[in-house]
Amino acid sequence: MQNKLFRYFILGLSLILSACSAVDVSDYAATEPRLDLKTFFNGDLKVYGMVQDMSGKMTRRFSADIKASWQGNTGTLDEVFYFDDGEQQTRIWTLNDLGNGRYTGTAGDVVGVAQGQTRGAVFRWQYELTIPYDGDTLNVHLDDWLYLISEDRLLNRTSINKFGIEVGEITLIIEKRN
Repeated sequence: MQNKLFRYFILGLSLILSACSAVDVSDYAATEPRLDLKTFFNGDLKVYGMVQDMSGKMTRRFSADIKASWQGNTGTLDEVFYFDDGEQQTRIWTLNDLGNGRYTGTAGDVVGVAQGQTRGAVFRWQYELTIPYDGDTLNVHLDDWLYLISEDRLLNRTSINKFGIEVGEITLIIEKRN
């Protein structure tokens, strides 16, 4: 009996410790090719993606067109999303390059200011987003991880959280058109 309790204790401790060792964007500092947001997000881009609920079930698919440009340290991403149920959404981001791989951004449906950082081939972007939900709106926290796969492709995985609990995930690929 004691041996069984000890094994459960070790398993529980391992789970707690693994939860504490979260991945940090600085873990990717040496990865190549390096992601330069001003280079990648410049021109026309095409997006293909899906939304999954907390059980992993795909709930929506979408595509999007992005027109991206920079004037000095200020970038604009004009995004139009086309969902499989016919809904269309527009989001216009204004990004600010703060230097040293740090960025901030705002958009009409973003609460406050988004914060992000690049290291190596990776960009982590966090923000609060207002989304339509059950005839009303709901604010959720998004934790975006963008991975440069090649000079013309990014893979993006986003965790959607409410009250610190993951309630869904978004997976998408972004391709440069030019």
